[in-house]
Amino acid sequence: MKIAIINGPNLNLLGKRENTIYGAQTFEEYFELLQKSYATIHFKAFQSNIEGELINFIQQSDAAFDGVILNAAAYTHTSVGMGDAIRAIDTPVVEVHISNTLAREDFRHKSYITPYVKGLIVGFGIDVYRLAVESFLLESHSPNLS
Repeated sequence: MKIAIINGPNLNLLGKRENTIYGAQTFEEYFELLQKSYATIHFKAFQSNIEGELINFIQQSDAAFDGVILNAAAYTHTSVGMGDAIRAIDTPVVEVHISNTLAREDFRHKSYITPYVKGLIVGFGIDVYRLAVESFLLESHSPNLS
């Protein structure tokens, strides 16, 4: 299984930025642990503060990965283009947010990407990435009960 993790603006500052909201662990530290915990999964991490680069990577992820974990950060609430990119690909996308966006400022309650993702995981700290990985594993191992 191949999974891409795409992180949007300011997530390169995890561990330094607003630790009471985002925690003290860097994404690099967490990503290393994630790779060790899921040794059979090939992970590719990508982070950018530039909207167009994120859209390009989403488009390039189509058929290159079995799943995409996307933390679009602030672009969640502003980028119609990211929603359009997700809608244009066949690869399933799970949207994640470290904080519970619905318990924060009103502008964080609107997502331009949620309508096009297979699932949404929010509010469990940096562990949202692991939960998203588990969602892909559950899907690949679940019996068809219909």
